[in-house]
Amino acid sequence: MRIVSLVPSATETLFALGLGEEVTAVTHECDHPADALNLPKVTRDVIGQGLSPAEIDRAVRELTEQGRSIYELDEPTLTRLKPDLIVTQALCSVCAVSVDDVRAIAARMDPVPEIVSLDPHTLGEVLGDVRTLAQATDRKDAGVDLVNDAAARIDRVKLAVRGAEPIRVAMLEWLDPVFVGGHWVPQLIEYAGGVDLLGLPGEPSEQRTWEEVAAAAPQVVVVAPCGYDVERGVQEARQYRAQLDALGADRIVVADASAWFSRPGPRLVDGLEWLGHALHPDRVPPPLGGVRALD
Repeated sequence: MRIVSLVPSATETLFALGLGEEVTAVTHECDHPADALNLPKVTRDVIGQGLSPAEIDRAVRELTEQGRSIYELDEPTLTRLKPDLIVTQALCSVCAVSVDDVRAIAARMDPVPEIVSLDPHTLGEVLGDVRTLAQATDRKDAGVDLVNDAAARIDRVKLAVRGAEPIRVAMLEWLDPVFVGGHWVPQLIEYAGGVDLLGLPGEPSEQRTWEEVAAAAPQVVVVAPCGYDVERGVQEARQYRAQLDALGADRIVVADASAWFSRPGPRLVDGLEWLGHALHPDRVPPPLGGVRALD
């Protein structure tokens, strides 16, 4: 089977299912696992590089208000690859090529490929998407193993923090303007022994003000700018250090959002384990690399 993945989380899931050799192309943002970096890229970023958080937010809003995606699909390359299966998503126009664009291009291809569109809003739905991809690619046993392993790891964290005093958490997934995490993020916080003060499980991320975050009185602030790794997250946090300090939290920690929270794939469980230690270091073992506090 020849598979093209148009969303990084799907790429990660496909490789985790043992399908790496059948993935023939990916997006320009697919960077995990490392083997994905060597595959042809069939998307590009319309917005460009070097913009501030506020400029990125403004550009995204302008494009989405015009009904345009922030990514463009390389139709000639996609057509030449003749995929049997294209995996995309309808969850977030900021995260991938528009699913409508994908369907329109696929309809012009010969033969017309199968399209699987993922749309998870909760951790359970993310695991459900693992089953969906396993079914579509005849990897049912691998899908069962991957889901069972994830469920066991989730249960270990939940058991470790059982009975602990919940920690009041604000997870910030953008800093200018301020957005708080939604979808699966509040669930991860709850499972890690915390209380998400601002996000709603299964609902989209919401824009807030610094004043609203401060009024919620978080004990721990998690800085996790969407799509950024921990080093880029630290850079962003330092630019907004005064606003973060004014929140009055006991601790400010910076997450690898790209790996653990932004992408609805298998590594959300890594994020849960990281978050469990960040909130309850006496109960959950430290993750590889530890937890980065804002210094």
